[in-house]
Amino acid sequence: MERIEQYRQAIRQLLKNRAALDRCDSNSEIETELIFDPERDRYLLLDVGWEELKRVYHCFIHLDLKDGKIWIQRNMTEADLAQELVNMGVAPEDIVLGLHPAYKRPLTGYGVA
Repeated sequence: MERIEQYRQAIRQLLKNRAALDRCDSNSEIETELIFDPERDRYLLLDVGWEELKRVYHCFIHLDLKDGKIWIQRNMTEADLAQELVNMGVAPEDIVLGLHPAYKRPLTGYGVA
């Protein structure tokens, strides 16, 4: 269980770091939101709001913690989230690139689920 809590902390830190870099300007009606659901182990970074008459709802990063592994479900940033997690002490085999089809995952150097 200690490893799972370490992974939760790594996910939260990663998203906080990304949110600090990707903040919308303070005059904008768009808010950058961090969503941490430790009960279901779902973690998101998204923008929500309005740009003139256009509704903005964009999920940049979606990570799940399933069966002791961190699943990268969505990454719409330039960042290599998997490598950032490895740099934070997460074992590569405990990272699953869920944004890739299952047949490609064994080729990634990360976990396959």
